[in-house]
Amino acid sequence: MNLYVHFPFCRSKCAYCALHSSARHTAETRQAYVERIVGDIDRLFGATHRGETISTLYFGGGTPALCDLQPVLGRLAPHLSPTAEFTVELNPLDVTPRLLRQLRSGGANRLSMGVQSLDDSVLESMGRVHTAAQAKAAWHMIREEGFGNSGIDLICGWPRVRSGTTSDAWRRTLDEAAKLRPDHCSVYALILEPGTRLAADVKSGRITLPSDDEALAELAEAERALASAGLERYEISSFARPGMECRHNLATWRGEDYIGIGDGACSREGNAVSRVIFRLRLIKEGFSPAQAANDFPELAPRVREWCATLDRFSAEGLLSSSGGFYRLTPRGTEVCDTILAELV
Repeated sequence: MNLYVHFPFCRSKCAYCALHSSARHTAETRQAYVERIVGDIDRLFGATHRGETISTLYFGGGTPALCDLQPVLGRLAPHLSPTAEFTVELNPLDVTPRLLRQLRSGGANRLSMGVQSLDDSVLESMGRVHTAAQAKAAWHMIREEGFGNSGIDLICGWPRVRSGTTSDAWRRTLDEAAKLRPDHCSVYALILEPGTRLAADVKSGRITLPSDDEALAELAEAERALASAGLERYEISSFARPGMECRHNLATWRGEDYIGIGDGACSREGNAVSRVIFRLRLIKEGFSPAQAANDFPELAPRVREWCATLDRFSAEGLLSSSGGFYRLTPRGTEVCDTILAELV
């Protein structure tokens, strides 16, 4: 079983965030939420999934550590496979030796810390409530407590004064991130979401977003910097040391079933044909129309159409081809979702 548990509480709402989370909560509302989660877990393993074990477990948010996680950890521990990957998302301000020991004793073996930037002026404009120094100190605590296979999240394409096609702040962030030597790094290109503070600032003219080419240049620079630090790109926004890819994410991208618990969670069961399968194949393995038709017979009638489409993308420099397999070029990687939209 792949299980995701969502905790929708934050200290403050970041300028760019449109995720299901709120900074308006009390100790009572958080306690009540934890009690609901515990009840959902009991129902899950007491009925339809009795006797199953958890292969991957992911605590996301929001900020899970704003809640008392001990009751949830206690309920889930008996259901964890001995080889389970158990990830917890953290805000740098959450990280303390006491919390880390609690998570470890509860079975967590992988941490993902939302850093976003290692430049204080960028962090302030994002609405983040931590500093670069606090993020680095939190990361060193994670390492000192013995957590391996842990990583950080970064955001590229933030509005800043630029030198050429990338910002000086982004270069500093990448340099500092490389020094941390994370096992995993997610680099998300900024998306302007309706209803956010950032969207209001852009609409009023207070902020001007970088062009798409500038944002893509920063993502390309991240790939180069992280590669030099030993991290390989294994998905559009994900980089990892070999063997340290996020198993939970890989499971969802490959079309495996997963169960979500919590207000912002969703589930997927029995989805035989998924765009994420094709996405992963394009990035890691290459795409063969013949192989896809064999694996998914219901799509076989589209093979002739695929060939014409793939040849067009090749002519545009988005794909390369060899031996009946098509693979993304560096430029194609940046527009992978556009390519997928025409395939499935």
